[in-house]
Amino acid sequence: MWLSSDVGSAEHTGDWLLPLLHRLAPWATPAQLDALHGLVRKGAHITEYAVLAALWYRAFARGRRVAPRTAAAIAFAISLGWAVLDEARQSLVPTRTASAMDVAIDGVGALLAVLVASLGWRDAVDRATTLLLWTGFVGGTVFLVLNAITGVPSGALWLTAPLAAILLVARSMHARSRPRP
Repeated sequence: MWLSSDVGSAEHTGDWLLPLLHRLAPWATPAQLDALHGLVRKGAHITEYAVLAALWYRAFARGRRVAPRTAAAIAFAISLGWAVLDEARQSLVPTRTASAMDVAIDGVGALLAVLVASLGWRDAVDRATTLLLWTGFVGGTVFLVLNAITGVPSGALWLTAPLAAILLVARSMHARSRPRP
């Protein structure tokens, strides 16, 4: 509620966040800093609603009082309802605006949290790691080929793309050697 007030307006967060971003990226243009400021603000929406949904999920799923799918649905619904109420409240603050896009972004954060919680944290991390390794391997290989064709040096990409492939093979071998439950 506090961040939904004037305190959380783009003008006020810009007062402290833009100088911080400028220190972190001194080469960035004012337009790039403004874009980063917007991304950080939207990232905050995703993060806070992911935390909210995760806490609601934990409250309902703890002790198996509610089935995991039901807990996920309830946690998501409460979080999305809160996002709608929060944006409606912001429409009453002169320096803030209500946005359906912000509700959608909040919903994405809540959905990510309940999906991760429903899968189980270990399984979600394992799947995300595998996806990132495949992205690094395939994307790195594509860029290595494109760089070779265009004559652009690839630098550390010659190390990271093969490393991603090696890690994928190692993960596969490790998964095969573990006993199945």
